[in-house]
Amino acid sequence: MVTPFDAAGDVDLDAAVQLANWLVEQGNEGLVVAGTTGESATLTADEKLSLFEAVAAAVTVPVVAGTTGSNTRADTALTAAAGRLGIAGILGVCPYYSRPSQAGIAAHFTAIAAQTDLPVVLYDIPGRTGRKIDTATILQLARDVPNIVGLKDAAKDPGATATVVAESPDDFEVYSGDDSMTLPLLAIGAVGVIGVATHWCAADHREMFDAWDRGDVSAAQRINARQLESYAFETGDAAPNPVPSKAMLRTLGFAVGECRLPMGPEPAGLEDEAHDVHSRLVAARG
Repeated sequence: MVTPFDAAGDVDLDAAVQLANWLVEQGNEGLVVAGTTGESATLTADEKLSLFEAVAAAVTVPVVAGTTGSNTRADTALTAAAGRLGIAGILGVCPYYSRPSQAGIAAHFTAIAAQTDLPVVLYDIPGRTGRKIDTATILQLARDVPNIVGLKDAAKDPGATATVVAESPDDFEVYSGDDSMTLPLLAIGAVGVIGVATHWCAADHREMFDAWDRGDVSAAQRINARQLESYAFETGDAAPNPVPSKAMLRTLGFAVGECRLPMGPEPAGLEDEAHDVHSRLVAARG
């Protein structure tokens, strides 16, 4: 979920609650708050805690808190504090920029998980963090740390993901973390998506998952195809995620503001493009 900001660039908790409820109404079965799409790197610890508390109190679906970055000591403290605010789980992104060793990554996540009894989902996105969580490391954590229970996979390597699915404990779940890879990852055992375009494509995703679950692969492919433009729109060099998502939500009537620097400034015409993408999606639904 994006983090709404007001005209002064401050976190808008009222807008966050409004958006959270609408996202649930659209069919999202859980929300990640203050994840990377929520501009976690630009939020203070107090802002994150306020978001966790406000959104968790407002919705009936599980709220997963993005409590980690690249500072293990700070991340463990935030994880412990977040666990007292009604959240259902923790999403932990691989530490970025510092490019830690695999032993360092494993020790980081083990320390995070030790601060909470809540389930922890690893987030592997090497294109943004600069470091892949190796398959062996994922499997080590899945086997050795009881409350590390899932993976948000944005590594674009379905073969490696298939190994995780095959060799992890039976209750370890894999979610797509890259909208364009969701259907391919379902084919090797993923159970869902922690998405971006799901801000405006939640109904389409549910329809796609339902088709997949009943074995109608052709229907799932057709539903996925109509979302390809949304997947392409959600990020790019001129407008990285979540800049386009905020533009889309503004065209849908939500006062989410623009992104904090360094993500801006927003390219001219992005809201017009968002409107066109959404209009074509609605038309494709028939």
